[in-house]
Amino acid sequence: MARIVVPKEITENETRVALVPSLVPLLTKDKHEVLVQKGAGVGASFTDDQYVQVGARIINNPAELYRQADVVLKVRPPLCQASDGRQEAELFPEGSIYIGFFGPLTFREVLRIFLERRVTSFSMEYIPRITRAQNMDALSSMSTVAGYKAVLLAAEKLGKIFPLMMTAAGTVPPATVLVLGAGVAGLQAIATAKRLGAKVEAFDPRAVVKEQVKSLGAAFIDMEVNEDVEAGSGYAKEQSGDFLKKERDVIAARLPKVNVVISTAQVFEKRAPILITEEMVKLLHPGSVIIDLAAAQGGNCELTVPGTTVQKHGVTIIGAVRLASTVPVDASQMYSRNVISFFKHLLPKADATPDYNDEIIRSSCITRNGEIVNESVKIALQQGGRES
Repeated sequence: MARIVVPKEITENETRVALVPSLVPLLTKDKHEVLVQKGAGVGASFTDDQYVQVGARIINNPAELYRQADVVLKVRPPLCQASDGRQEAELFPEGSIYIGFFGPLTFREVLRIFLERRVTSFSMEYIPRITRAQNMDALSSMSTVAGYKAVLLAAEKLGKIFPLMMTAAGTVPPATVLVLGAGVAGLQAIATAKRLGAKVEAFDPRAVVKEQVKSLGAAFIDMEVNEDVEAGSGYAKEQSGDFLKKERDVIAARLPKVNVVISTAQVFEKRAPILITEEMVKLLHPGSVIIDLAAAQGGNCELTVPGTTVQKHGVTIIGAVRLASTVPVDASQMYSRNVISFFKHLLPKADATPDYNDEIIRSSCITRNGEIVNESVKIALQQGGRES
């Protein structure tokens, strides 16, 4: 039996919660105890009473909550200052377990504290993209929400109607949306833009996604590819300078004809590739909109400022960060299912111990017994990997 605690997220503008009330019984039926910080679900419209009704206990004081923790479930890494002045990570009991997004190459201070406190940490973004881990893939879940919301944000900011309209005042042509990257976020953006009636084009150097793009009703922009563009892990690979130049040339040819660009291209734990330079922004018509979903990784547009909306050369450029937090109800539901699926894989029974030979557990475990145990993280740190 484990005491599982769910703190309130204190990162600015973070409205999601790591565990929704409807999933609490999946833990309590296995004799685990669930403790939830007062107000943890309010940002996602889940009340304390809803948690109590399904068997959770509400704890008001965060220090008291953490003191009782065997397992901590969170959305954001514990990187903020708690109410008593300590870092969130410093509230973790020695030897406890953390499950949530981490970003160990970015949040080095959290990594240091976890090592000092011998916290066993599991990072949701390091769960491998294999078939049996699909129900744990939180990155894909949050990308789905972000791709959807990016289109709505673009529609709000664009001074033009998305669908074709035949009116007494004449015909209104549809907006043209260009989606860069046809991963989970890109495909959801394509589908949402099509539902709103826009003309949609998509660019991705991976020819394998062409059929997926076309099946959603979008035009696929072809490019001759002479490099391997996908890692074995299912993530995009970092590309050479020559390859990026070819990509930019293909994209630049489309920009004078589009109204909205939604960019989603990212390389796992590395800076996002620059696909739109400042000179390319000038090719867009005044009033056009760029939604940069890679903003947290530096952005696909050279002019992107993470978390900020800027106007340059008549174009609105939105550095979208944590867009899933703007749809907290469903984002929390999806994330919770991912977390519970992972937890039940990690500890299938109340008296079980983690099997560190299992690929999912081994790949997602970052720290254990005061050491960094994830090989890719160790290698990246030795090579001076990404840091905020």
